[in-house]
Amino acid sequence: MDSGLLRVPTPAAWLEAACRSQDLLLIDHANCEKKAASTALALMFAYAEDLELATALSRLAREELRHYEQVARLIAHLGIHPQRLAPGRYAQCLRSLVARGEPQREVDLMLCGAFIEARSCERFGSLAPHIGAPLDALFGTLHAAEARHHRLYLRLAQRAAERSGADLARRVADFAAVEAELIASPDAVFRFHSGPPGPGAEAERGSGASA
Repeated sequence: MDSGLLRVPTPAAWLEAACRSQDLLLIDHANCEKKAASTALALMFAYAEDLELATALSRLAREELRHYEQVARLIAHLGIHPQRLAPGRYAQCLRSLVARGEPQREVDLMLCGAFIEARSCERFGSLAPHIGAPLDALFGTLHAAEARHHRLYLRLAQRAAERSGADLARRVADFAAVEAELIASPDAVFRFHSGPPGPGAEAERGSGASA
């Protein structure tokens, strides 16, 4: 955990479930890449007057979509049937911390992105030695990309906080406490960003509709 943001490592129980549920892991990971690109684009529209932010997030969105294409090709290669999956609690709970009003909202949105990307980076790093081929090579590559992404979002949060005078350290602590609880506590469903699976979580496989 070299991000400086995360308080707890991925639990061993989650890693064990991920190795047993690689189809579900890849399907949800593909969803995460699409959501990451969509989030970057939404922030470009929300802060359209900020050309530095928009340019940086444009590059990030393109990279996230390339990652989606990599994962989609692997899903097809492995003969995995895509399914629609209900979202897990992780991102929704983090976004519930985001302030409704500016200028704090911009700081919080960037911090939310920083934590999600930092956890993705940590998960890829934790999974790569255990998951086996062919996922290990892909996850090793994505680990470095997610490290860049979390640093970008953190830099944008710092920039927004400096402009507004927001207490960045306090907000980092707020997000870190909630994020750690989400990762350490049992989860009702298994997802890429979920906590260790609770009873019945591994049996959940989405609605069965094609994604």
